[in-house]
Parts: sequence; structure tokens; C-alpha cells
Amino acid sequence: MDAFRKQASKLREQVAKQQQAVIKQFGGSGYESSEVMVIDEVELQMHHQLEKLYRSTRSGREFQKEVVKAAEAFTAVGYKHIEAGTKLSEDCSRYGAENTYDEVLAKAASVYGEARKHVEKEQDDFNRLLFTQVLEPLRAMITGTPLEDARHLAQRYSKMRQEAEAQAAEVCRRQARVRESPIPENVAKLHAAETRMQELKANMAVLGKEAAAALSAVEAQQQRLTFQRLIAMVEGERTYHERVATILGNIETEVVSEKQRKEAAPPVTPLVHASDKIKYFLAEWLTSVIILKAIIAFDAETDKELSLAVGDFVVVRKVNPSGWSEGECRGRAGWFPSKYVEKRQRVPTNYTAAEVY
Repeated sequence: MDAFRKQASKLREQVAKQQQAVIKQFGGSGYESSEVMVIDEVELQMHHQLEKLYRSTRSGREFQKEVVKAAEAFTAVGYKHIEAGTKLSEDCSRYGAENTYDEVLAKAASVYGEARKHVEKEQDDFNRLLFTQVLEPLRAMITGTPLEDARHLAQRYSKMRQEAEAQAAEVCRRQARVRESPIPENVAKLHAAETRMQELKANMAVLGKEAAAALSAVEAQQQRLTFQRLIAMVEGERTYHERVATILGNIETEVVSEKQRKEAAPPVTPLVHASDKIKYFLAEWLTSVIILKAIIAFDAETDKELSLAVGDFVVVRKVNPSGWSEGECRGRAGWFPSKYVEKRQRVPTNYTAAEVY
């Protein structure tokens, strides 16, 4: 009956060991966490250090993977941006070339179409930066040999520690049997178990130091490389946005200036031959401030034209060969037909309009 109980107890222990091994193999993270003191306090500290380094390098690798995913997404969006921008650039340039009658819009379309080429070039440069300075270095480290080798050493230590834990339990059982029955066979088995335990202890000391050094080196390299790649991505994106903002600012300045120039220009009328009166006004305006008197009433049709009544006096600011002049009258300014006025008085240019009145 006692023999049957011993056999049943031994089977239960074997089943429990097998269950624990299965749980550790499929439910663990590669390095098993344990607070059991297998050998001594020094070994337990080594175990905690390796566990911390293993988790740190695993977390660092997962973060690198997230950065890679983001950079890949940025690159994919960037190429779509280039495709859409290139199409828009072609459409704008085509409109500007085919619709010259609409000077302001055609000019704006042409300017924008040409500038978009530079915008897409900046986007392409940013995509290249993401690939060469972020994606390639991080991918190389994620799949690199140093990380896998270091983690493999830690996993070997974890397995050896599990073996040592089981061996320590075996030593305890052998010691109990020797106490119960100190026969030579039991004593020999105890000595064999203790010898194996000493071998495991020595191997664990060497392997633990090697694994800790390898994981520490990988951890430092992970943090250094990831930080550098993040900075490169930030600087590249900042440079990209600054250059694009400069390009767009130049577009706006050129387009708005062109529109303002067109709006400030006098009404365009066919000019066949300039009259002697206009020629005289042009020559006179270059050296003097001219006071003109309206001899024909003129009703302004746009905001940039100046209405005149017969007898009004006008201070001329500009005379255009197209037959229009720009001046001030009764606190308002604008363009009026040069032939609707006649020279009234010439005032030297060192006098102001206020002094004339």
C-alpha cells in the first residue's frame, strides 16, 4: 500500500511539472518572472536585472515598430500628395496658357502651377528623408542580430534558472530520503544531485553576466538610435513645412501684387496717336505739380475713376500715354480722361497740393 502511495505521489509531481512547463512555454513572454530564490540573493538580483532589461528592450523594439508604422504612413500620404499636386500643377499651367484673356486669374494660375512643382519637390525630399534617416535605421535594428542574440541569452538563462529551481527541489527530496534511509544508493544519488546543482550555479553565473552585458548594450543602442531618428524626423518635417510656407508666401505675394497692379492701372483705351495736349502734360508732369481745370464733366463708372464737374480744379499725380490721368479733386482720387481738362496753373514740385489750395 505504501509503495502504491509513493508511486501515485510521484506521478502527481510529474504531471505538475509538465503542466508548469507548458504554462511557462506558451503563456510567458520569453523571460519568466519569479520571486523564488533559487540559489542565493546575488542570483536573485541578477534575475531581476535580466527581467528588467528584457522588458525594456522589448518595449523599445515595440516603440520602434510604432515609429516605423507612422513614418510609412507619412510616406504613403506624401506620395498621394505629390500625385494630386502634380495633377493640379499641370491643370493650372494649362489654364494659364489657354485663357490669356483673363489676365489676373490666368497669371495667378500660371504662378501657382509653377510653384506647385517646387512644393512637390519638397514633399519628395521629405519622403526620401523619412526613408533613409528613419525607416532604414529602425528596421535594421528591429530585425538586427544584436537584439535577437541578447534576448536569446536571457531566455537561456531563464530556462537554466527553471532547471536549477527543479534541481534544488530534487536535492531537497534526496536529502529527505537520505535522512529516512541513509543507504549508499540514496547517498550517491544525493551527491549526484548536489554536483549537478553546483554545475548549474556556475553556468548561471557566467551566462547571467553575459546576458546582462548584451542586453544593457542593446538597450543603450535602442534608446540612442530611436532618439536620434525622432529628432531627424522632427527636423525634417519642420524644414519641409518652413520651405513650403516660404513658397506659398511668395505665391500669395506675387498673385496679390499682380492683382493690385491691374486694379490700380488706368482704364485701357486704344491709343492711336497721343495729342499734343497729352504730350505736353507728360513732359510737364515730370518736372512740376500740375493744376488742371475740368472743361468737360465726367461721371466715374468704377471706383478707380474720378468724377469731375466743369470748373473743378484737379491736382495731377500721374499722366498715362493711353489718354488717362490720375489726380485728386475735392478730397477724392482717381483716373479721368486727359482731354476733359486743360492746363490751368503750373506749380514747382517743391510745393504740395495743400499749399496750392
